Amino acid sequence: MNKLNLLLLLSSLLLTSACNDDSDDPIITQDYTAILNNTGENVILKTYEALAVRTGELQTATQALEANPTVQQLEAAKAAWVAARLPWEQSEGFLFGPVDQEGIDPSLDSWPVNVTDLNNVLASANELTVDFLAQQEGTLKGFHTIEFLLWGETGSKQFGDFTAREFEYLTAASGALAEDAQKLYDLWKPTGGNFIANILNAWNGSQVYVSQKSALEEITNALIIIADEVGNGKINDPFVQQDLTLEESRFSANSKADFANNMRSILNVYNGVYDVYGTGESVSDIIREKNASLDAQVIDAIESAIEAIESIPGTFSEAVFQNPNDVATAQQAVRHLQAILEEQVLPIISNL
Repeated sequence: MNKLNLLLLLSSLLLTSACNDDSDDPIITQDYTAILNNTGENVILKTYEALAVRTGELQTATQALEANPTVQQLEAAKAAWVAARLPWEQSEGFLFGPVDQEGIDPSLDSWPVNVTDLNNVLASANELTVDFLAQQEGTLKGFHTIEFLLWGETGSKQFGDFTAREFEYLTAASGALAEDAQKLYDLWKPTGGNFIANILNAWNGSQVYVSQKSALEEITNALIIIADEVGNGKINDPFVQQDLTLEESRFSANSKADFANNMRSILNVYNGVYDVYGTGESVSDIIREKNASLDAQVIDAIESAIEAIESIPGTFSEAVFQNPNDVATAQQAVRHLQAILEEQVLPIISNL
């Protein structure tokens, strides 16, 4: 047998052996490590880091308010709440992993506030500490309980309306919020629970994702979920039912910012950039390679949804009754984005 035939035979045997390998390892057709690394390290982890920092700043602001109650300190606490709210809403495009598995989402962001039980706790002799509130159900702590205490039921609470007990509750609730946010960040970061390793090492050592494709599917499905929640829940429920008690973040009139930042969470993941962080290596690269026109369509749909939400006149509460066409336009834009992600983007990711 000549050398050429021998080489051909050896090549054939190696190929046959590879095809008949009984290993459970997936066949890697393309390496998406750079995309997963950037999404995990520069979008997800950096967003959670910002959330931990800003909730810590909110805790500091409420401590200052309790120690020295003034109108200026109250306004500073309100501003700190709004600032902390931003990274949380921009994290809702990836509500998987520890935030879901450890029950951190309801602890941070339960809605609606249980006003009856809240008033009962305020009237009780319980010592209002971080540890005490950490043991309570989500509707007695988290972002919206703090929001309710700061702004009041109608959003017009004045400095003179506060009691010392409410200042005490604000400090404890903000402390519990900061602890939950820090816990979430710690569970993701490499020096903590290291959940991020499941994204970075998808299929190769991950205990969660059997392939890079499965990690990318989780990421893409999370984008669809938040688009659905905003279009068919957060906007839809108070709008269609004409019931402002169903409007999240209405006390602070922060609803439009919440909705827009949820859309930005989609944009951050899709484009691979959060704030000043990120290389841009992202799901967008995959879609652009397969269908450049679709990639441009997705980015336009995200930006259009943000613009439509921010273009709603006045507060969302006002617009529900005074500018229903603008609310409907925003809702339609979000639903359009959801449809593109669900019907066109996800199938491409699922067929990698």
